[in-house]
Amino acid sequence: MRAKSSEAVSMSTESQFSQVSYVDIGPEQAGQRLDNFLIKILKGVPKSRIYRLLRKGEVRVNKGRVKAESRLKEGDIVRLPPIRVAERGEMPAVGRQLKQYLADNILFEDDGLLIINKPSGLAVHGGSGVSLGAIEALRAEHPELRFLELVHRLDRDTSGCLMLAKKRAVLLALQQDMQRNYIEKRYTALSKGRWPKGKNTINAPLRKNTLQSGERMVRVDASGKASVTHFKSLQQYPSATLLDIKLETGRTHQIRVHCQFAEQPIAGDPKYGDEHFNESLKPLGLKRLFLHARYLRFKHPLSGDWVEVEAPLPADLEKVLTKL
Repeated sequence: MRAKSSEAVSMSTESQFSQVSYVDIGPEQAGQRLDNFLIKILKGVPKSRIYRLLRKGEVRVNKGRVKAESRLKEGDIVRLPPIRVAERGEMPAVGRQLKQYLADNILFEDDGLLIINKPSGLAVHGGSGVSLGAIEALRAEHPELRFLELVHRLDRDTSGCLMLAKKRAVLLALQQDMQRNYIEKRYTALSKGRWPKGKNTINAPLRKNTLQSGERMVRVDASGKASVTHFKSLQQYPSATLLDIKLETGRTHQIRVHCQFAEQPIAGDPKYGDEHFNESLKPLGLKRLFLHARYLRFKHPLSGDWVEVEAPLPADLEKVLTKL
């Protein structure tokens, strides 16, 4: 089979590769690790199978054996052996309501970047029992985009600013800026009780743990990764505090675990929250985690201009505040 673009190969993985095929690497794929590239285009093939093919030398680049961590370059030719790919069902259709929401909640868009106001309850991607996430829905709604990837993640129950890259160069640049803390990310949250005066920063390392049930939990642990969160009280209520929160690092569940560590858990948090506090807010209409990714400020990788994006607090959370 003659060389084809990686986009064409990824579209063909719904059936079987009955013969050797070759893939041309274009500018959007240049710089990717070989293993990550294969995992992306060979959807339906177990990772263990992909790594076995690499170890045995059945996948080649420019006719030579290569390691999984090798970086691809524009113009490379990747040889793929005959591979049986599991048949996948059709991607669930994007419902009319979600289609309309996504169309109405674009906060920023240009040739390299898309930022949406993600609703609470929508996962950023499918998997683990979730058939359709934000990235799949957006790809389905924008088939003209050859490249669309998540720059970062938000918890399923967290609403607000979500960045997606339309170019690989934008993706890599923004992810690097996040690692260097060059992107300002601010959240709005409602926490239990009165936030302690003077507690402006929590610097507590976090470690991920997986329970026997498979559920992922995060806790403060001296052996964990460095994690820093900054807090500012915006409004005091009889039983809660409205907070402006700035992330210095971006660990999984960081804000939620740091609030729990401060003994001021976030309202509506089923995993790290206070059950009695959560129950007391249900009559006020709180049916979700009160955590909203409100604001982003960053330098655009293509133009070099500073970009500021703000997602207004959702109406359901505003209503809760009026009843406190």
